[in-house]
Amino acid sequence: MTSKIKRRQFQQLAAGSLLTAASSQRVHSAGTAKLRVAFIGVGGRGGSNLRTVAKDPEVEVAYLCDVDQRRVDAAKKLYPDAKTLRDFRKLYEEDDFDAVVVSTCEHTHAYATLPALYRKKHVYCEKPLTHNIHEARLITQAAAHAGVATQMGTQIHAGANYRRVVELIQGGAIGNVTKAHVWVGRAWGLQSAQAAKANKDIVHVTEFPTKEMPVPEYLDWDLWLGPAAYRPFNPVYFPGPKWYRWWEFGNGTMSDLGSHWNDLPYWALQLDAPTSVKAIGPEPHPEIAPASMMAEYQYGPRGDMPACSLTWYQGTYKPERWKNKEIPQWGSGVLFVGDKGMLLSNYGKHVLLPEAKLKDFKRPEPFIKDSPGQHEEWLIACREGTPTGSDFSYAGPLTEANHLGNVAFRAGGTIQWHAERMRVTNVNSANRFCRRTPREGWKLE
Repeated sequence: MTSKIKRRQFQQLAAGSLLTAASSQRVHSAGTAKLRVAFIGVGGRGGSNLRTVAKDPEVEVAYLCDVDQRRVDAAKKLYPDAKTLRDFRKLYEEDDFDAVVVSTCEHTHAYATLPALYRKKHVYCEKPLTHNIHEARLITQAAAHAGVATQMGTQIHAGANYRRVVELIQGGAIGNVTKAHVWVGRAWGLQSAQAAKANKDIVHVTEFPTKEMPVPEYLDWDLWLGPAAYRPFNPVYFPGPKWYRWWEFGNGTMSDLGSHWNDLPYWALQLDAPTSVKAIGPEPHPEIAPASMMAEYQYGPRGDMPACSLTWYQGTYKPERWKNKEIPQWGSGVLFVGDKGMLLSNYGKHVLLPEAKLKDFKRPEPFIKDSPGQHEEWLIACREGTPTGSDFSYAGPLTEANHLGNVAFRAGGTIQWHAERMRVTNVNSANRFCRRTPREGWKLE
């Protein structure tokens, strides 16, 4: 793949590579040898992924890998024939498996995913796909060359509601859409001490913890840190979801919930890379992501779709139409604004606005096939070479865009983005937030 290939063209190429992969020994048809799957991260979200994938009768649990021995032991009781590991890097010294499910913390996603792609293993990776933009671009490119089944774990992408919204928007129900607003009520991250006392979901940390705390005997702290810079163990980082509030390990609410909520406008409006992003919020903290912030993305024309803006709001920030009670007061939502009306959606429902004007609107016939489920899509693709809904040709650019909101926030204002060069062009210091140098002993390969 060259950087000049547009995302939609890239999606078509990637889908084609999956279809041609049917002749590969890595594609397993139902009734033949079982798909041997390695699971990296088997507790919490990883445990859920494990149970869901493993219930497929054509799947064999080949490896269980986790830095928390308690989780490995618990999973081993359910799947006694599986081999166990702590260090997922050692998994790639073996070749007796066909696919990998990655459910580690955000900062190690790319390090667990990229080796699988290079070895032509099918990959299911939890959201967000990577910790930074550079990693997302590497994963997108590697997946294009690998010709294997990939899927990012954004389960709501497989839901019927999102499909119907995409059909309405692309079918012209509200005309040309020039604005989209996405807001989430979650406020996990750095906030004032007063707000922290009033909201249990807000973590108030004003200083970087330096005190050495005893490492639990069941945890390999050094492996958990992975490519991140070393720091003493402290329970403010572990267990999850505490870690994702810290820049070193995650990217706060934006990369976490952005994978779900920005997914809808990204899909419906066929968005590419933004040209610029303007962020507003509190003074950036060097260690901790914000509880509340907003970021306004500008996108150029895409085919017959006009230029548009996408504005993200989290925590205390909300769209003006919401604050003025011009629209239903949903705690989280996506609002599309077109020249013929508006559409408001959340995960499970949507409504055309104004309702009185659009109540007689005739919906288009569904043209997006319903999904059997996010995991099931991926397993079918592993066996048959069919495309998935959130493969890495789609999830990679979506992840990049979400990260850019945080890059703009950490840079303290507006950034101009050159997607082909993968650089911020107007604030050179902001480029340090697009990638990082891993700790010794860790590299992307």
